[in-house]
Amino acid sequence: MFLDAGGVLVHPNWTRVSETLVRHGVRVSAAALAAAEPRAKKRLDTGGTIRATNDRQRGWTYFNLVLTDAGIPLSDATDAALAELHAYHDQFNLWETVPDDVRPALAALRAGGYRLVVVSNANGTLHRVFDRLGLTSALDLIFDSYNEGVEKPDPRFFRIALDRAGAAPESTVHVGDLYHVDVAGARAAGITPVLIDSANLYLDCDCLRMQSLREFADALSGLQV
Repeated sequence: MFLDAGGVLVHPNWTRVSETLVRHGVRVSAAALAAAEPRAKKRLDTGGTIRATNDRQRGWTYFNLVLTDAGIPLSDATDAALAELHAYHDQFNLWETVPDDVRPALAALRAGGYRLVVVSNANGTLHRVFDRLGLTSALDLIFDSYNEGVEKPDPRFFRIALDRAGAAPESTVHVGDLYHVDVAGARAAGITPVLIDSANLYLDCDCLRMQSLREFADALSGLQV
């Protein structure tokens, strides 16, 4: 089983984001940012945007969209706060919040006999942040696009992971949270996609949708009974 990192296993540390914004005079709660995030991500997730940008470029747009959807006007202050956050992300990785249901879901998937392989667009810090968060031992392999020199939706990234994991595309599922990155990329590599749609925004999606990794793990467990 291939797994995206951000949006599936880890989420931005919205408390850190909120505190950084407050230091720059922009008051918005972590809860408001987290609530706005799915809508912002859906706005970003278009074929044209994905084809015209890389993961790093989309990161700047992503946070501006989150702020806009949270009702925060963009300004020099928000730019300064986001620059500080991007510097933190480059060194430590801002996607450092693990939802409570992720570790039980990973344990359930492993108990079900699945090999768990992270295939994620990232910035070279993914191994370190997973070590810091205690997630590495719950996974079998971790592929960071920065280290591989290619990123989703390019099917070559999936093929690299398939080859090193000794897996076949027809017996592999990829779980991700962006349609035009994860679903499109997995399909181009012959892999079955699953979309994590936490806010139920992809109503017309043409693949299996789940609200969380735990929901997917529970569904698989039910099929095995």
